Amino acid sequence: MQPAPPTRRAPVLLLISGPSGSGKTTVAQGLLARYPQLRRVVTCTTRPPRPGERHGREYYFLKREEFLARIESGAFIEHAEVYGNLYGTPKAELLEQLAQGRDLVLNVDVQGARSLRAFAAAEPTVARALATVFLAAADRAELERRLARRATENAEQFAARLQAAMEETAEAKTFDYTVVSGTMEEDLDRVSAIYAAETLRTSRRRVFP
Repeated sequence: MQPAPPTRRAPVLLLISGPSGSGKTTVAQGLLARYPQLRRVVTCTTRPPRPGERHGREYYFLKREEFLARIESGAFIEHAEVYGNLYGTPKAELLEQLAQGRDLVLNVDVQGARSLRAFAAAEPTVARALATVFLAAADRAELERRLARRATENAEQFAARLQAAMEETAEAKTFDYTVVSGTMEEDLDRVSAIYAAETLRTSRRRVFP
């Protein structure tokens, strides 16, 4: 019997988003542990590294002046200021890794996801790779419970964060997939199923005789 012809496919850029407290970072980390072929898109930030974090692994830790200079040069696909710290997704690194055929996972807030979709509209390589997932709480009460776990904010700050999270949840309809969050393991299994399905999408596959 002749061996099956080799099959190649275009890479997957799995974007995971959701409101604060949705668990998007935990899911992204779980995917990286489960699938060795997945790489995370390392983003930039001006916040100081936390214990155990390393430059180039969790983030590229930049001085504010350097970050602002990169904004001016158009180095970021998207960037935002969150609670006094700047965050951004570097354009060159993402494009380079996709060109190398690597599957990528990126977790960003809803504003970042919006910016990346706009970028993809002008970049066919990114548009072909992109699959977007929104992690949503089951209801308002669950969203409040998750936000309250931080226990680091006063009532006014908590109310503002909750209002922002509700507004972000309304954008779930703009994503390819919505996962109603359950346990951490359930969320990971559901997003894993999405990733597996995306690797089998016909539009990504090329069979060579």
